[in-house]
Amino acid sequence: MPADAPTVADEPPYAWVVVWATFACLAVIFGVSYSFAAYFESFTTEFTAQRADVSLVFGLSGLIYFVLGAGAGILADRFGPRAVICAGMVCIAGGLLACSFASSMAMVIAAYGAGVGVGIAMVYTPSIACVQPWFTKRRGLAAGLASAGIGAGTLVVPLLATAAIGAMQWRGALRLMAAGVLVLGLGAALLMRRAPAATAVGSRAVAGFTLGEALRTPSFRWMYLMAVLASPGMFIPFAHLSAAARDLGIDDARAVGLVGMIGIGSLTGRFVIGGLADRIGRPLTLVMAQASLGLAFLLWWGAGGYLALALFALWMGLSYGGIVSLMPALCMDLFGARAVASIIGALYTAAALGNLAGPWVAGWVFDRSGSYTPVVLGCLLLQLAATLLAAKVLPPRRAAVG
Repeated sequence: MPADAPTVADEPPYAWVVVWATFACLAVIFGVSYSFAAYFESFTTEFTAQRADVSLVFGLSGLIYFVLGAGAGILADRFGPRAVICAGMVCIAGGLLACSFASSMAMVIAAYGAGVGVGIAMVYTPSIACVQPWFTKRRGLAAGLASAGIGAGTLVVPLLATAAIGAMQWRGALRLMAAGVLVLGLGAALLMRRAPAATAVGSRAVAGFTLGEALRTPSFRWMYLMAVLASPGMFIPFAHLSAAARDLGIDDARAVGLVGMIGIGSLTGRFVIGGLADRIGRPLTLVMAQASLGLAFLLWWGAGGYLALALFALWMGLSYGGIVSLMPALCMDLFGARAVASIIGALYTAAALGNLAGPWVAGWVFDRSGSYTPVVLGCLLLQLAATLLAAKVLPPRRAAVG
């Protein structure tokens, strides 16, 4: 933690309002993102597309929201989170609505991939970064609760999307989802407020590193490289696990439900691992969670039916959820509140290539080999390499940044 960090104090009551508003925002945006699994078969059939082409929608969306998240963080640090997040929710709803009128796969890629991706970028980093400066003593718990919205959205929204597709076809389901984003997403966004610790008053500057200082630390560089290697294995299951289940003869409802099981595991991971990290330290907990994510792929590798895939989804979600909840809190620990949204946004760009290339490469490999085995083994090796890099993340010293 920076030497000029604030002392431990009781968090103000509104801090918990921000936590639950962030929970709702993340549930909405990642519910939309990971509902892609429910639309996968519809897009493939409607536009006679290969899996690699359909996977590009999910990958492009992730690339955009991870890359543009850095800019969204800078905007939130300057103008406050509420305006940026509200604009993002409107953009997501617009992308979903435009996608519902698509007449080609290119239009789906532009609307769902690019349009929704820009909107998520404007919501994700500003909302998750908004939580950290409100807390000192219970930062790990707060980060876990807030980011649990990702798991809740992953669990609930794809199942709702599947039911909506069955009742009103995929175009009607997208329009219903757009309306839900406007109602629930904007309602939560209006509750967001910048923490006093992240607000300069008079001559008092906010404590912590600037973005440039943070980027020059070894801690940031190791954490960035870790995220680069870990990201393909984090996102390939969201795009392809349901398709792999269908290949084993598992029905559509249970296949899409595997994404929901990742959400269940993720919810558990955020609550359990966030509290654990407050006790044993976030750097050590990050190493343990990263190693766990790599080992989870052994279950997918040997899966011959639904039970093994379900256990993989739960284990993967547990580990993935813990990692995602740790990263923003760890950034606050290491670099302080001064530019926390900008720093988190810059860190998240590390996941951009893996989110784009991972699902697309997985689809390309399957289209040519007829098997996900090479993909699963590649994910396992990348996660184990990321674990070694996670072990190098240590608190930076001011002298190191000049």
